[in-house]
Amino acid sequence: MFKGLITEFKKFAMRGNVIDMAVGIIIGAAFGKIVDSLVKDVIMPPIGLLLGKVDFSNLFVVLKSGVTPPPYASLTAAQTAGAVTINLGLFVNAVISFVVVAFAVFILIKAINELQAKIDRKEAASEAKSETKTKVCPYCCTNIPLHAVRCPHCTSQLSADNTLSENNQ
Repeated sequence: MFKGLITEFKKFAMRGNVIDMAVGIIIGAAFGKIVDSLVKDVIMPPIGLLLGKVDFSNLFVVLKSGVTPPPYASLTAAQTAGAVTINLGLFVNAVISFVVVAFAVFILIKAINELQAKIDRKEAASEAKSETKTKVCPYCCTNIPLHAVRCPHCTSQLSADNTLSENNQ
């Protein structure tokens, strides 16, 4: 029973969609770290500077003092003292991270949709091109190759201009 379970698990784990999902999760986690660094290290410092040298990661409200009485120089100091805080700066960072990720996903989906539309247009053009390679037999009304001189269905003799020849009229 245990050996069968292991075999079944191997089958499940090696299916393509499970592996694709695992790769997606790994890349997503790495992308999340990049976005987090982008927000904390690139976007927020200039915004904080513009707003009067505010460090958003240290923007917090003390709800209950800790062992050491306030004021606390940083969020880390407040947490070390055991203070209960509302971490507004971390929330703002998380919201901006979400917006950056959502925008990146939007751009990715937009590019995929444009690529899919281009492929669909090529397929439609190819189908339209292949449709013009046939003509309708005027006698039996079936599609036949454009350059056919005899209908393979009803064996009528056709002239080059898609009409019945004088022999069949």
